[in-house]
Amino acid sequence: MKYETLVHILDAICQEAPEGSKRYKPDENDVEKMNQARARAFIHLYLKVKFGLSDFSDRERTITDASEDGGIDAYHIDSETKVVYLIQSKFRTNEKNFEDKEISLNELLAMEIDRIMRGEETGENGVPYNGKIKQLQRDISSIDDIARYNYKIVILANLESVPPNKIRQLCGGYSAEVFNYQKAYQALVLPVLTGTYFTANDIMIPVDLSSKNAGSKISYNVKTKNCDCEITVLFVPVIEIAKIMDKYRNAILKYNPRSYLDLEGKSVNSSIKSTLLERDTNEFALFNNGITMLSDETYINERIGQKNKAQLQVKNPQIINGGQTSFTLSRIYHADKVAAEKDLANKEVLLKVITLLGNDSQENKLQLIDEISNATNKQTPVINADRFSNESFHITIQQMVFENFGLLYERKRGEFSDGIRDGYLSESEVVERNHFWRLYYTANGRIARGFQKRLFQQNEFSGIDPNDKNSFKNLYMAIQVFGAIKGRYRRDQKIPREEYAKVYLYVRIHGEESALDAESIEANMRVVNTAFKLFFSWIESQEGNIAGRRTSVNRKTGEKRVTFSQERYFKGPTFEKDFTEWLTANRALLDSSAREVA
Repeated sequence: MKYETLVHILDAICQEAPEGSKRYKPDENDVEKMNQARARAFIHLYLKVKFGLSDFSDRERTITDASEDGGIDAYHIDSETKVVYLIQSKFRTNEKNFEDKEISLNELLAMEIDRIMRGEETGENGVPYNGKIKQLQRDISSIDDIARYNYKIVILANLESVPPNKIRQLCGGYSAEVFNYQKAYQALVLPVLTGTYFTANDIMIPVDLSSKNAGSKISYNVKTKNCDCEITVLFVPVIEIAKIMDKYRNAILKYNPRSYLDLEGKSVNSSIKSTLLERDTNEFALFNNGITMLSDETYINERIGQKNKAQLQVKNPQIINGGQTSFTLSRIYHADKVAAEKDLANKEVLLKVITLLGNDSQENKLQLIDEISNATNKQTPVINADRFSNESFHITIQQMVFENFGLLYERKRGEFSDGIRDGYLSESEVVERNHFWRLYYTANGRIARGFQKRLFQQNEFSGIDPNDKNSFKNLYMAIQVFGAIKGRYRRDQKIPREEYAKVYLYVRIHGEESALDAESIEANMRVVNTAFKLFFSWIESQEGNIAGRRTSVNRKTGEKRVTFSQERYFKGPTFEKDFTEWLTANRALLDSSAREVA
């Protein structure tokens, strides 16, 4: 499933190419050309995630993969970190090869890095390098302080059989980083789906001083029980916040209790948008509560050689309040950058930057961040479930279920909306957090708890071991089976509790042996439905005090009437015990039914 998600992302990246691009948009029936397009898109994915290159043409410019490329498939020059990245990529066209097959040592030895960096115009075979490699040479030669730069080789392929020191030797003595299949899934696929792929280190925000009588800012030092802080308050251009949010997306909302929330149906977001776009004046500065941003270091310079201008510098910024404001600004900017420059001109928003000072413990800082978030998120109420979403337990679960099963666990509301909007996945692939836990408990036999609706908000997961792969394997099966069951109901229909019980029966009866394609699930469900009927016939025939059974007396006639409700029975405590007992006694009968279905 993870590989299928990766391929879907690569196909979406190919669609970002200009119209008529046969390299990225070949005939779908031409398997070889499709594979070549995806292989090139895989490099695009790396450049987008690691360096925040959101524009297709910017990435395509630095992809050198072609004949006479000197073994270099792409490059990136990072002027901030002073590193030249040289990329060698080997994409595999099926899941097994992508996860098992390694890049050959000959392909690494084919990288003519020293020769290219020395400015040689031809390869060792005497044939001139292609135009993109010559462009790489020109780009490097134009760097004034190239002596301060380091070189790093990036290998987008599996290379488990070679130790790191040998990899360095194979790469001509240069530092090398290997992105094997596991790292590709965790560091490329999942981040691009959640919009958390490009971390902001330092941001610069220009400030207009022309209408500010008391200077550009107000600063105030605050001592708290957790750590010392400096608060800087100033008005900044909304267009700059829009650009920052569009570039860094959810990566700048790490400590915010919510991720992106779509505009449609969100009254606060719609109100923000209308205030900005329907007025030429700056009422937005009055109406909006502003943005609160965390920073490790904050500087403001009013002497930048421009009249009535200043510059704000923020290190490692994180927005903890005003995420909806920032999000809406980014959507306006992303939809039409030229129009946004005009529509958002001369409009400002209040920015409060909280700089965390000193060398206090990370735990103290996180506690203070949580308290600030709780106190400041008032414009749209933040429910407790949103606050729990950033706990390490949920982060661990999210990473584990994706790594092992390809599941997309939505711990933060709206965190996958970026991937959905970009066409990298569909909404149906995301598992909403309450639904996730209802099926977890159902699949593992705690049916009554699985019936509860707000499990995430209760945040009572102390008994769950994230390392218990079997319980999450049951969950994975339950999600696939429930998806097939749900398809038989209209979107507006409530799913009866008995369907959750059938999911549990499915997991108990079929277990690890079951294939999870649509045809297999349909066939196996026939066995489950048979078991469901037989089991309840047995339960109703039992004597004594059975959960779900009620006896009523007609007051006039004195006649006793016994009724049995499956709904009441599911609420009782004995379903799992009863079913296990029945299943043990009737396993041969069910196996016979399964063979008949097959």
